[in-house]
Amino acid sequence: MDLVSILVFLLIGAIAGWLAGLIVRGGGFGLIGDMVVGIIGAFIAGLLLPRIGVSLGGGVLGAILGATIGAVILLLIVRVVKRA
Repeated sequence: MDLVSILVFLLIGAIAGWLAGLIVRGGGFGLIGDMVVGIIGAFIAGLLLPRIGVSLGGGVLGAILGATIGAVILLLIVRVVKRA
């Protein structure tokens, strides 16, 4: 990975984490926290979405959408575990 790829990866993670924070309510987690949530969300979406037959296409918008879906799933799981 070159520097540009890493920066795009971090930017997509930050945007996805921020969007997930807005969707789930509860606010964001700051820049670093949003990046972490978005990156983990992208990993979750990369595992789950193909298994259920969902394809979001390629490109930056598809990556942001997929990472956001995964980040929302992650935040919902964290919310349920936090309550227990």
